[in-house]
Amino acid sequence: MKIGLSTTMIQRGKSGVARYVLDLVQALLDTPGDHQLQLFVLEEDRELFAFARDRAAILTVPETARTPVANIRWHQTRLPALARQQDLDVLHVPSYRRLLWPRPCALVATIHDLAPFHLATKYDWKRMFYGRVVVKRLARRQHEIVAVSEQTARDLERFFGLGADRVTVIWNGIDHSRFREENPAADRAAAADRWGLDRPFFLYVSRLEHPAKNHARLIEGFNRFKRQTGSDWLLALAGGDWHGAEVIRSAAAAAPFARDIRFLGFVDDVALPGLYRAAAVFVYPSLFEGFGLPPVEAMACGTPVISSTRGALREVVADAARTVDPENPGSLEEALAALAGEAAERERLRAAGRANARRFDWRLTARQTLALYARAAGRVCGEESRGV
Repeated sequence: MKIGLSTTMIQRGKSGVARYVLDLVQALLDTPGDHQLQLFVLEEDRELFAFARDRAAILTVPETARTPVANIRWHQTRLPALARQQDLDVLHVPSYRRLLWPRPCALVATIHDLAPFHLATKYDWKRMFYGRVVVKRLARRQHEIVAVSEQTARDLERFFGLGADRVTVIWNGIDHSRFREENPAADRAAAADRWGLDRPFFLYVSRLEHPAKNHARLIEGFNRFKRQTGSDWLLALAGGDWHGAEVIRSAAAAAPFARDIRFLGFVDDVALPGLYRAAAVFVYPSLFEGFGLPPVEAMACGTPVISSTRGALREVVADAARTVDPENPGSLEEALAALAGEAAERERLRAAGRANARRFDWRLTARQTLALYARAAGRVCGEESRGV
């Protein structure tokens, strides 16, 4: 089975979709079977796929197709022709804004979330219209759709009218060879040396996106925690700037405890597991997630987690996190204070988190995805035999 996978939406490796694509490709390559991968990769992203060079065909996409509008146009015009030229059995597009209308072969899509239906201010009006109206029509052209959570599957049924005959829930995974417990003392020393995190710290890993990722309320909750407890704990925000980052940075600069709020920037894949292990507590107050990998990664590293339960987060963190109302800074303050002050509770959540993280594994995700590819190819064969 010849499988094409578009990777052109990974934003230079600095997004949650990038994590999905890179880890899925690695797991697919490691899974035995009669399948060949052909990756469509932007010129300047080729190094990110160095691990796949000898095991997959890498087809270079010109940099002129990187910008969002140009990338959507490339998917609708050039990619279908390439799929035919390569005689692909299946083409997988793991981004809902890039879904194809033409059907050059069996089409598989991954839809991570339908956030535009939940957060009215998630994007500008053009992208909101595209996500709510155009994508609905494109989704119905796909032969099979991966929903990364039960939440996303329910949303696809509710907002797009797509049910279990077309949608399959396949959870994201964790690379347990990377995200695991090791030597937290060494990791804390490394974090102190690299970022000046020389005291216990709360960690939030997410791109700096306002209002969806809810940094501003976390900063307010942290200010209240500091004022009420007099604690010397720090707040570390790891992630690159995105839409609304200036609002987050302004909120931190105006905070009475601004000196204890640290912006770490984008943290690469090599350093990220150690940063999780160095943190005393991981905090994830997002207003909506279609899955939410960071809290599970933190759990796998043995770090206690405070989390919102919006979107798929309740499904993902289960009973292994201290949960909060993300729109209530007082709820955030209470949770920060409880975990900072209760070593026994942190230990309980570490144990619960380790057990919860074992539910997620890219190897299982890859096997389930390959089965879906085969089903999509079979669906097309069935349509052709019926003259559809």
